[in-house]
Amino acid sequence: MADQGVVAAERHRLPVRKLFAASVGNALEWFDWTIYATFSIYFAKAFFPGELAFVNTFATYALAFFFRPLGGYLLGRFADLRGRKPAMILTIVLMAGGSVLIGVLPTYAAVGWLAPLLLLLARIAQGLSLGGEVSNASAYLAEIAPAERRGRYSAFFYISTGSAVLTASVLGFVLARTLDKPELESWGWRIPFLLGGVLGLIGLWLRRSLAETELFERNKGTAKRVKSPLLATVREHPKAVGQLVGFSMLSTLCYYTFFSALTPFAVNTRKADAVDVFLALSIATALFVALQYPLGSLSDRYGRKPQLLVWSAATAVLIVPLSFLVQPGFVGLLVVFCVGLGLYTAMTSIAPAIMSELFPTELRGLGIGAWYNLTVAVFGGTAPLVIQLLAEAGMSTLFFWYVAAGAAVAFLVILRLPETKGSPLR
Repeated sequence: MADQGVVAAERHRLPVRKLFAASVGNALEWFDWTIYATFSIYFAKAFFPGELAFVNTFATYALAFFFRPLGGYLLGRFADLRGRKPAMILTIVLMAGGSVLIGVLPTYAAVGWLAPLLLLLARIAQGLSLGGEVSNASAYLAEIAPAERRGRYSAFFYISTGSAVLTASVLGFVLARTLDKPELESWGWRIPFLLGGVLGLIGLWLRRSLAETELFERNKGTAKRVKSPLLATVREHPKAVGQLVGFSMLSTLCYYTFFSALTPFAVNTRKADAVDVFLALSIATALFVALQYPLGSLSDRYGRKPQLLVWSAATAVLIVPLSFLVQPGFVGLLVVFCVGLGLYTAMTSIAPAIMSELFPTELRGLGIGAWYNLTVAVFGGTAPLVIQLLAEAGMSTLFFWYVAAGAAVAFLVILRLPETKGSPLR
């Protein structure tokens, strides 16, 4: 009996190196996107002159998001035809290249309008990259996982993401403590973007050792026979597309509210201390990372649907009250970030599993890539810009009512989701 227990334990040992290699690209993607939003308070005026510097910076942020669906379509289809591994290598090269470019860009004072144009081109490359990364890494993690442990495997996706965002926020905290504001605005903001290039090289080295998934190898012939694959997702899987859009809307609003939009909102609008904001976000992000695997495991035991219902319902009820705590003072900020990100973990811990379970293998990369990224572009890419415009109009609280409404819609969508724990991928 003891020998059988040892064999069973070995059979279910997590392939941790493979899981981190698959997730590392997503970590880099979100590190770069997070530092753009959080360090925008320092570099906005370097690229855009005048009083609209922050609005133009966030407009560039939002515009790049609208290249995510194109990247999701092109790189998702590439992954369905050529494999998850080559697609994931391509996405990490695009993202790291964009990060390094931003880190060395000349300012508006040096080259005029060429500076914001080059910034936009770098962001477009990163938008295309991220559009393919989320879908392809999600599909890879789901396809290598045993059906009864897919939640656990999926948790590594946002363990890597949260770790990268934690690195970004800790870096922001350290730089805010060690450099004064003129130094940060002059050159300090470039440090995290250049670090993104270094992380890209590490990620590329890790991914070169990955093997292709067996599910892809068995189904790549089917993918080649699919005509008009984007239309096929709507024609053959309309319910899956609607469900993906429904819960992804709230997921992306939560992400960009807590990881991106709240930092400049708290500092610029509510006059919170930047050091307090970065410290509170860092602690909450550590909690976010720590909860991923336990909640992924919980979904394998009790199901995906209950977690998603708790997340959406609690967000609908609590997001507006939490917004009133975004004020100067560390304790209130810590409560806001910890509650918001703690709830969000119920979704992120199982996101790759939930999305991958909606589509068959021959359409999985493209189905997730196109529709998830379109939703993110519409709701996530505009979040920092919307909150900035509302703040300047003196109506910043309306943004949090907007998130609450999205949570209510997501709750209704999730009610109609089938339970998929332990089920084989299509």
